[in-house]
Amino acid sequence: MSLDTILWFAGPVSEAAVVSLLVYRRAWRLLPFFFVYSTWTLLGSMVAFAVNRYAPSAYLTTYLVEECLDNTLQFCVLVELAWSVFRPFRASLPRSTVWVLGIVIAAAGAAIWPFADSSAFAKFPTQWHLLLHLRETVSVLRVLFFLLLAGCSQLLSIGWRDRELQVATGLGFYSLVSLTTTVLNSYQAAGSQYKGLDQLMVVSYVCCLLYWAASFAQKEAERREFSPQMQSMLLAVAGAAHSARVALTDSSSAGPGKRKNP
Repeated sequence: MSLDTILWFAGPVSEAAVVSLLVYRRAWRLLPFFFVYSTWTLLGSMVAFAVNRYAPSAYLTTYLVEECLDNTLQFCVLVELAWSVFRPFRASLPRSTVWVLGIVIAAAGAAIWPFADSSAFAKFPTQWHLLLHLRETVSVLRVLFFLLLAGCSQLLSIGWRDRELQVATGLGFYSLVSLTTTVLNSYQAAGSQYKGLDQLMVVSYVCCLLYWAASFAQKEAERREFSPQMQSMLLAVAGAAHSARVALTDSSSAGPGKRKNP
């Protein structure tokens, strides 16, 4: 059995294991977007396999659509992870916080986009150019997100047994390999070398899935309270947001026709 055949089977089997464990551990309640993303990758692998076998001419279009949807869901997962990190203190935060987190992550991706466009991509057709550009941008964003989350783990009172950091670690590892292979592929001309790098990326993805499966096979660690420094900062942010909202409400209700006489 060839390595390609093994990888074709290892991917969907590992994805099915992750989805099953998310259901078994009821982790889908905590991370619904990650559950949707995991389910989508499983279904996407089956669709890609069927298209590659029965309609190979449509494989490129299918792959491009799948890649766009995949990156969109990954963005939602990043926002979900960022919001889930604040779980112990979420009741004290304004509801708009999740939208602010989404805007911040989207802004970070927009800032990365111009720098992720390698000149080597210009030799590829437009579709592949955009695909490689998008993949590199999202890979850099995921790596930075993981580094930020891991770097602030002490302040956020999360560890390697917490679901948020486990998911971010898997994404960070796969993204780092994906980023490396994308850069190398853009400068690679030999087909055998390109195939080897592509196989390396698939192997890293399977390793990521196995790590998630091993993590979700264990019970979730009890979430610790935030550090006093983090609690003080969040209270200040929540207080400022509340004051701004009250001031905005008062100014709206006071309208031009309700001004007091001097």
